Amino acid sequence: QVQLVESGGGLVQPGGSLRLSCAASRDIFSINRLGWFRQTPGKERELVATITNGGGTNYADSVKGRFTIFRDIARNTVYLQMNSLKPEDTAVYYCYAMWRSSDYWGQGTQVTVSS
Repeated sequence: QVQLVESGGGLVQPGGSLRLSCAASRDIFSINRLGWFRQTPGKERELVATITNGGGTNYADSVKGRFTIFRDIARNTVYLQMNSLKPEDTAVYYCYAMWRSSDYWGQGTQVTVSS
């Protein structure tokens, strides 16, 4: 199994920045894919960004050029750097891992973009 512990959410003004962290309980090289999804009330959870164990990244069109996913291998941690935040980025953000064909989720962290 994989345990994921997120941190870094909060309230930020439009145009501001936040960095989310997700610490994994396993060597992240052993995890096929890590990433971030987000969800707002009444909507399905949507992909934000993913990174494979080979380092390949994928982003939702809505965040390209503003968000960056990266990892610290020594800390078994994946990050989501969010810049130029917009009110529509407000959501609960979930860390995700795919390991041995199974999906794992963190507990979620709230990001609110508001003036």
